[in-house]
Amino acid sequence: MSGLVKAGAGSRALAPGAVPGQPRFPWGCIGYWAASLLFIFVSVFPLLYALSSSLKQGSGLFSPELWPKAPTFANYSGVFAEQPFAQNLLNSLLVAGSVVTLSLGLSLMAAWAFGRVEFRGRGLLLMLILSASMLPQVAVLSGMFELVRAFGIYDTLGALIIADLVLTLPFTVWVLVTFMRQLPKELEEAAAMDGVGVLTLVFRVYMPLLWPAMVATGLLAFIAAWNEFLFALTFTLSTEARTVPVAIALISTPSGFELPWGKIMAASVIVTLPLVALVVVFQRRIVSGLSAGAVKG
Repeated sequence: MSGLVKAGAGSRALAPGAVPGQPRFPWGCIGYWAASLLFIFVSVFPLLYALSSSLKQGSGLFSPELWPKAPTFANYSGVFAEQPFAQNLLNSLLVAGSVVTLSLGLSLMAAWAFGRVEFRGRGLLLMLILSASMLPQVAVLSGMFELVRAFGIYDTLGALIIADLVLTLPFTVWVLVTFMRQLPKELEEAAAMDGVGVLTLVFRVYMPLLWPAMVATGLLAFIAAWNEFLFALTFTLSTEARTVPVAIALISTPSGFELPWGKIMAASVIVTLPLVALVVVFQRRIVSGLSAGAVKG
């Protein structure tokens, strides 16, 4: 009787039409790899197309071939020869670097206050910070313009730094507050017993533990400031003060009747490569910072 039961259970475990002892067809694995390849293709193809177009000239820009038969670097040299593109790259680097430094410094202190200090209205203040990031840029554009004009920093990099902080600070504060709350309270108690000050506690004790989260948020803040267009277009007027998104948008031919797609694509590749390099270098810290956190306890 028990043998019949086992045989019946074994027969029910097999799929309809399956042969005993034959492995099942890995539909799930095939679907996973198909979706992964499709995602990689959709993500990488625009960059490959921009790289291919940047190596073409004239009628070759309209050819369907992915790799040109006679690649040329004339578009790259033309980008730097016809405008101060090197200065624009330096401007973007200074603005993005300053924004990341200020955002992480201010956010780290704010994260300590919101994550470790109990005070009335903390939740409401956090919601106000989050709501600031929900407003579209055009909604705060006029107010930011009046602020920039009042400070007398129009057409300077300082105007872009202040404006970009509005975009990056809410995000960095919220992310670092989440990670700050995961740190054990014993660290703060031990530091208080040793007479450690607040700044030493934040920057010498907490900051090394929050390094993965800071790398992840800092890179995202850098990308946001590097690619910002609306504030850079509104708060700068001279060619020497522009950042690369505005410089790329204003690339034109001497006649002005057609767009030089080859030079635009070349400039886009030049601007994209530093971001790709940063992601490749810090990819492990980015994954650990966005997934796990700093300390588990």
